[in-house]
Amino acid sequence: MAQVKVYFDKIGNTLTVWLDDPQKEYIAEETGDEVILMKDREGRVIGFEKLNFKTAESERVQVAFEAMAA
Repeated sequence: MAQVKVYFDKIGNTLTVWLDDPQKEYIAEETGDEVILMKDREGRVIGFEKLNFKTAESERVQVAFEAMAA
């Protein structure tokens, strides 16, 4: 079963999304838009991190997931 992992670091203000096993990360590449792409050895994006991701102090981060038919 495929699994997407989402991590929110409230202290570091980062939102990290893994589309594959984080241990497969080989290289990280910054896009210039405060987004870092994590890639495997074949150059496939297996995750991304949004820098300076902030919410209001009282606001909780909720994740909604919707799968679409191919």
